[in-house]
Amino acid sequence: MTPPPLFPLFASLAGRAVLVVGGGAVARRKVAALLPTGARVRVGATDLEPQLATWGAEGLIEAIRGEFDPAWLEGAWLVVAATDDAAVNSAVADAAGQRRIWANVVDDAELSSIHLPARVERGQVQIAISSGGAVPMLARHLREQLETQLDDSLGALAELLGRARSRIRARLPELPARRRFFDRVLQGPIPGLLRRGDRATAQRELIAALEHQQPAQRGSVVLVGAGPGDPGLLTLRALRVLNEADVILHDRLVSAEVLALARRDAEFIEVGKQVGGDHDATQARIHRLLVEHARAGKRVVRLKGGDSFIFGRGGEELEALHEHGIAFEVVPGITAAIACGAYAGIPLTHREHAQSVRFITGHTRDGDDALDWAALAQERQTIAFYMGVSGLERIRDQLVAHGRAASTPFAIIENGTRPEQRVVLGTLADLPELVRSHSVGAPALLVIGEVAALAASLHWFGSEPLTAGGAGCGSAAGEFARAA
Repeated sequence: MTPPPLFPLFASLAGRAVLVVGGGAVARRKVAALLPTGARVRVGATDLEPQLATWGAEGLIEAIRGEFDPAWLEGAWLVVAATDDAAVNSAVADAAGQRRIWANVVDDAELSSIHLPARVERGQVQIAISSGGAVPMLARHLREQLETQLDDSLGALAELLGRARSRIRARLPELPARRRFFDRVLQGPIPGLLRRGDRATAQRELIAALEHQQPAQRGSVVLVGAGPGDPGLLTLRALRVLNEADVILHDRLVSAEVLALARRDAEFIEVGKQVGGDHDATQARIHRLLVEHARAGKRVVRLKGGDSFIFGRGGEELEALHEHGIAFEVVPGITAAIACGAYAGIPLTHREHAQSVRFITGHTRDGDDALDWAALAQERQTIAFYMGVSGLERIRDQLVAHGRAASTPFAIIENGTRPEQRVVLGTLADLPELVRSHSVGAPALLVIGEVAALAASLHWFGSEPLTAGGAGCGSAAGEFARAA
């Protein structure tokens, strides 16, 4: 027979006695959860683990040494049985029941008259999750899911609204009017302002909304780095922003899996640049769209592959927004060199091989003539070329001409972090020919330096790296990696 559902309550324990029976790690965790409530915690056990003993010495808890005695329950409002002795836990539950004191027996739903739920805390906001003691791991799983979805600004929002509670009730005494007011506030700019840490503006917005003098709806833009493709590499902040967006301007190379995580009813606009196209004209269109939608009061997300500030022209877009008075924020992403290197088993720095990393792009205003090839050719450094399938002959020839050994290892990573990832390994001498022989295409990242050879032995994601002749890394590649 299925037990009846629990009735959820939040208990005020400030100044009230709570008994915890047990002196081990489980008891310590329960005490740690109780102390912030202001409860007067007693801990009874024959022995106390070090942290409990320290809390006792500091006066944070009252320590009672010895075997359980029902007299310990005198004056208690709640008791937690947290021993590893079933007989003791049962005795605690029986004694509590006789005195009409709520009892929680760890990992024993039948003996418990009250359950301690899994909790998500954001300041004054608490979400309690219980499975009725039947499946505590499920409650824990749900808590972890909520932890990723609710950011810390929720606590600041509760604090702001709590301070204004009496003023709101005085201004809007009728419940339906208050409900409409809160709906408007929670869907407006105030939560976003608190996420940015702008409490002063959030306070002013709340006062204006309460006085029915709301400013005209203002849009904003969030620059979001989507990483190189694997949706698991999105930051929690990026995921939240994508689920709040009205309009999403995304690059062509942002993966479908990342886009699938965004708000379903948002307007999606692809603004990717094509190889050989007029990039400046496309960028001007992006600026125009950002300003146009933000001025229409929309929450706009500019979603870029990798990180917006690493060869993503994010700085130019923020300058355009600043020029037009549009509010913006930035959510960093994992840039391609870091993510693709990691997924290929290539540490960009290694104390035996490379003490520095250089990020180089194939797309600049003036071409690559301004590159300091002598500096790039220095040993004991790693070079990561973005847009790594163009100009390979020039890259090889310039590096070798300026002193980099033709035997220097390289790795080119195609579709890094995605299921179709391919890694090709070789040396600088045969870079263009080897890349062509494997028909490597964009998007691809080129890594040059001794660390690239480590992919032969440290690869862990996707298929085995390829070498000359189309084969995976064999004994020759292993020797190559060991020599690096």
